[in-house]
Amino acid sequence: MLKDTQMLMMELTRQGYKVPLVRIGTLVKQGKLFRIIRGLYTDTRTIDPFTVSAAVLQPSYISFESALSVHGLIPEGVPNVTAATFGKRRCKTYETDWGLLIYRDVPKKAFPEELKLFENGSDNYLLAGPEKALCDKLYSVSPLRSRKALWEWLFEDMRIEEEDFRNLSAVALNQLSKLYPSTNLKLLAGALTRKKP
Repeated sequence: MLKDTQMLMMELTRQGYKVPLVRIGTLVKQGKLFRIIRGLYTDTRTIDPFTVSAAVLQPSYISFESALSVHGLIPEGVPNVTAATFGKRRCKTYETDWGLLIYRDVPKKAFPEELKLFENGSDNYLLAGPEKALCDKLYSVSPLRSRKALWEWLFEDMRIEEEDFRNLSAVALNQLSKLYPSTNLKLLAGALTRKKP
């Protein structure tokens, strides 16, 4: 279970500890408590990295390569956890025992769309749908100059199978693309109305 310093201090004070911060340090040294980042702890090492990511920076949801991998759109596993935020103005990273957590901004209008809450016991996080994860990723890359460059990025760089791409909802992609001030998403919306290669 995830707990912040304030929660732990209140618990330990109720248990009779006079200096709860010292007790937190002792529990960490004994391996009964694990520090995620400053001020955030868990009592188990088996916590899902996606749950850790959701707790470290809020609001956020799992997206980009992590969500594309979960949805089976890209062939590789992803060693880092990639998540979307808004209003942070720059990419944020946190090195933890559960892996590198990477957060990138998306537009505020796009942020709440096409998300699913994943709940499994104490593991809780928001996950972008496949179309949303693709739009988030496309928003984060350097501008593509042509439809051909878009197809190369999708099918060669990202290694998305053409059949998997065709199985995505064109309606959802088109609606989502309007929420991003991005030439890449405008290019995608335009390409969806034309025949794919």
